[in-house]
Amino acid sequence: MNLPKTLVALFAAAGIAFAGGAIAQTPSTKAPMNHAGATQDKNARDQAIKAADNQYNADKEACKGMSGNAKDICMQEAKGKEKIAKAEAKAAYENTPKARENARLAHAEAQYDVAKEKCDDMNGNQKDVCRKEAKAQYTKAKADAKVDRVASDTSQTSMKKTADARKDAAEDKRDADYKVAVEKCDGLAGGAKDACVRDAKARYGKS
Repeated sequence: MNLPKTLVALFAAAGIAFAGGAIAQTPSTKAPMNHAGATQDKNARDQAIKAADNQYNADKEACKGMSGNAKDICMQEAKGKEKIAKAEAKAAYENTPKARENARLAHAEAQYDVAKEKCDDMNGNQKDVCRKEAKAQYTKAKADAKVDRVASDTSQTSMKKTADARKDAAEDKRDADYKVAVEKCDGLAGGAKDACVRDAKARYGKS
């Protein structure tokens, strides 16, 4: 996925959370199997959830020495890692399309929450654009997760449902990109702003 330059900079600045850490990784589409052919056992799930709680407590402690927005960002990263770890543990245990979708949504939400906090370091239209870009990426991630969940259905009606889901996803993504484009226009004035809005409407099929 190609991220807007603003978000690339934000994610890079987040360190391990967005560079090989828990928040950056996309959940596996398949749960690990044991020798009996079952999904991850309940004990492994419970241990993973407990480990997530312990890690969250440790991460919170690490945030205490910070202040201001840096502390807020740190806390959001900690919450995101915990949310992702628990969702992935449940997905591995349940091994269902819905559980895997939830794990992907946990990643998307974690990225979105951190990105919003980092946008607070900006001002004016730059901040507004940053937030719109973050929301657009969240919207796209949710749309993709839903499409993959629907596509995993093997029933006779799955092909139509998948086509409908892809159509809805395309519309959601286009709307999200349109909102980003219009927000960028707010940084302009007069005729330049009007032209920018017209161009955005034409590009994304808005009247």
